[in-house]
Amino acid sequence: MMNLLPDDRPREKLRRHGVAALGDNELVALVIGHGSRGGDALAVANALLAAHGGLHGLTRCSADECRRTPGIGTTRAAQIVAAVELGRRTLARPASARLQIRTAGDAAAYLMPRYGGREIEQFGIVLLDTKHRVLRTAVLASGTLNSTIVQPRDVYRAATAGGAAAIVVFHNHPSGDPTPSPEDVDLTRRLAAAGVLLGIDLVDHLILGDRKYWSFNESAGH
Repeated sequence: MMNLLPDDRPREKLRRHGVAALGDNELVALVIGHGSRGGDALAVANALLAAHGGLHGLTRCSADECRRTPGIGTTRAAQIVAAVELGRRTLARPASARLQIRTAGDAAAYLMPRYGGREIEQFGIVLLDTKHRVLRTAVLASGTLNSTIVQPRDVYRAATAGGAAAIVVFHNHPSGDPTPSPEDVDLTRRLAAAGVLLGIDLVDHLILGDRKYWSFNESAGH
C-alpha cells in the first residue's frame, strides 16, 4: 500500500473519515495487515474477495480455503475467519435477552446469524419454555446428515433433559438452497409424531440457506 497516496491508505482513511468510508477490500486489507512478495495487503485482499465472490462469499470460507489465495498463510487465514466470526456474533442476540419465538421469522432472525452460511451441515434444537421463550440452543449433529444420524429419540432426549415445553429444530444447507429434501420432510413428520406422544410441541423445523430459510410451519399454512 506504499504506492497509494497517504490519504488513500486504509489506516489513514479510517483515521480521517471513519470506518464507514472504507470499501470491503480495504477492511479486509486491514485485517490482513501486511502484504507479501506478490503484492501489498490491498492486492491480497482484492485477490481473496475475487476468489470467493465478494465479502458475502468470504463468510462461508474456512481457514484452509482462505489459504489458497497467494499471500494468505496460516496466521492471516486465522485472522480472517476470526474477524468473520466476530461479525457473525455481533448479529446474535445477547443470551440475557429471553427471545420469545412467535413466528418462523423470529426463529430465523435468531438462528441465521449463528448457523446460516456455514460450510458444514449442522442439526440443532432450540429449547423453549411454556411461553416459547428461548432457554438454550444446542447442536446435536454435524457433517453430512441423514435420517440414520438424526433420530427423534435423540432430539427429545435433549429436550427432556433441558426441561423444554416446546422446541424448534433446525439445520443448514451448505449449498445455500433451503429447499427441503424428501428426507427432511420425512424427518419433520417423525419428529412431529414423537412430540405428540411425549407432550413436547414441535413449533417448527427451519432449514437455513444463504440469507433465506424454509419453515415447515409456514409452508403448512399456505
